[in-house]
Amino acid sequence: ARIRTARVSAAFSASRVLIQLYWDLGRSIVDRQRVRGWGKAVVERLANDIRAEFPGVAGFSSRNLWLMRALFLAYGEGTSNPLRSVMELDGKMLPKELASIPWGHNIDLLSKLKDPAQRLWYAKAVLQHGWSRPVLVHQIESNLYERQGKAVTNFKATLPPPQSDLAEQAVKDPYTF
Repeated sequence: ARIRTARVSAAFSASRVLIQLYWDLGRSIVDRQRVRGWGKAVVERLANDIRAEFPGVAGFSSRNLWLMRALFLAYGEGTSNPLRSVMELDGKMLPKELASIPWGHNIDLLSKLKDPAQRLWYAKAVLQHGWSRPVLVHQIESNLYERQGKAVTNFKATLPPPQSDLAEQAVKDPYTF
């Protein structure tokens, strides 16, 4: 059990480090495009340079580099982020929830959701419930964010406050029912 736990922990740590690297590469691409006037061709060249320097290392295709740029633009400095005042979306660091989920999950969040608050909500749900990518996609496509907490109940009218709050939370949990 300890070996399994250690292996899973190591995998999650490696994933976090890679996501942070992707965030930093995205920032570098955006900075250089702004300051040095880099164009689209430079991303393709960067992908080729990385492949030449690190043969056999996957994850640095031009498509993936564009996704890294998109990750930074979605949460980075200078973006019009309605949650700018919220500490977890300060624009200087990738929110810890997004750094804690696998890259594929982040790609799905970026490609399927425009609202940063929704992305962060789903990222927290992935961590809380351990959703796989297909489950995450299903939850997004079934509009779980919009649906959660919308069930009509009479809990507040019929139960005392502690029980009514717990009952409402139980109904909101997608795994309860």
